[in-house]
Amino acid sequence: MSAYPYRNACPTSVWADLIDGASQCVTFAGYTNYFIWQEHPRLAERLKRKGEDGCTVRFIVGDPGSDVTRRREEVEAVPLTVSTRIRITLDALDKIREAPGIEAKYSDDHIALSVFTFDDQMLVTPHISNLLGHESPMLHLRRLGDDGLYDRFAAHVTALWENGRPVWG
Repeated sequence: MSAYPYRNACPTSVWADLIDGASQCVTFAGYTNYFIWQEHPRLAERLKRKGEDGCTVRFIVGDPGSDVTRRREEVEAVPLTVSTRIRITLDALDKIREAPGIEAKYSDDHIALSVFTFDDQMLVTPHISNLLGHESPMLHLRRLGDDGLYDRFAAHVTALWENGRPVWG
């Protein structure tokens, strides 16, 4: 396990290795997932290729029109609003939605916790109060056995997915 005091202290090379190294399932369960598109060149092409190679690529995002999102925007009080950041992710996903393996759902149940899974590894960001995501800590976990920390967070992601609402029709 590795720990970073801030999400953006985790090197982009760690993210890139995890994204590119996953072969079964990648899940981005961040409320906006906005930053991922900004920090990783040609991400849409890379994810599309993963889907074509049989990897499931899932995005769980907040609903840009929900009360939860509006309340979070009030807390953050920044010009680049939560709903705008979600819409940037939705726009990027819309361009690859026809690719095999690309899936997306809405959920407002993960506003305070982002979990990004890459086969048997994950990055977890517990959001601290009124701080933005990049200001919150991040943990890099590996699945070492049954019912450990990895499995507890993985169960959370599974529940988000099962209870989420489809983004597309």
